[in-house]
Amino acid sequence: MIDIKEYGEYTTSWCPGCGNHDVLKALKQALSELELQSHTVAHVSGIGQAAKAPHYISLNGFNGLHGRGLPSAQAVKLANPQLTVIAESGDGCNYGEGGNHFLAAIRRNVDLTLLAHDNQIYGLTKGQASPTTMEGHVTKSQPDGVYNSAFNPIAVAVTMRCSFVARAFSGNVPHLVSVMKQAIQHKGFALVDIFSPCISFNKVNTFGWYKQRCYELPADYDPTNWDAAMEKAQEFGEKIPIGVLYKNTRPTLDERFDFLKEGPLCTQKVDLGTLDNIMDSYR
Repeated sequence: MIDIKEYGEYTTSWCPGCGNHDVLKALKQALSELELQSHTVAHVSGIGQAAKAPHYISLNGFNGLHGRGLPSAQAVKLANPQLTVIAESGDGCNYGEGGNHFLAAIRRNVDLTLLAHDNQIYGLTKGQASPTTMEGHVTKSQPDGVYNSAFNPIAVAVTMRCSFVARAFSGNVPHLVSVMKQAIQHKGFALVDIFSPCISFNKVNTFGWYKQRCYELPADYDPTNWDAAMEKAQEFGEKIPIGVLYKNTRPTLDERFDFLKEGPLCTQKVDLGTLDNIMDSYR
């Protein structure tokens, strides 16, 4: 096993008790157990508290725009398929500003893993309702309570037959490590929606709230059963299932491109003559 220290030791700016600490701890542990050397992993994010993760781990890091982490992560993987690519950001970044890119990533099925920290609130910008904030939740910008129904990323992903769909809880680190490892090893777009309590701005969905409700899927659960996955994806309230809800083996986007058979784009030479012809066509 690779020493976990290879991935760096940094002082973070997250609030003490924030679920993001445990997610980062779990990611380092998962990478160590998979024996992935730091230079073989690309870590891409958008903007937000969770999106600070690349600052606190020694990997090839890229911090992009708000909601735009997934396009960059897909570009990295298509340019160099030899890299293990992990995108990491929050519920607002992935499901709000980046909601269109989230849907497109499921459809494209590029081989990468998305770790979505689901705080059910906007943490970086001080507590506005996010797409996953529950109806009725009172926030600074919704003093009468949230009127919109909550977005269910798991149900959407399963409906679209996303290649790998899982949910986890930052308060259950051993289980989270196991789910992360399965997601990273899966060939195709893998979503891991992670309940990560925001102790500063979400006083409803606390550590205790999640701990009381989250339960691990049983060993005999079949994640290839789409109907069963749809049923579990709708289960949210007094009981919330965590684990791998659904997975399939449909072809990835990079497997469909003939030009990648010649090797990674990052190693292919640019045909300047063809490029000149393209530029001339616009004159």
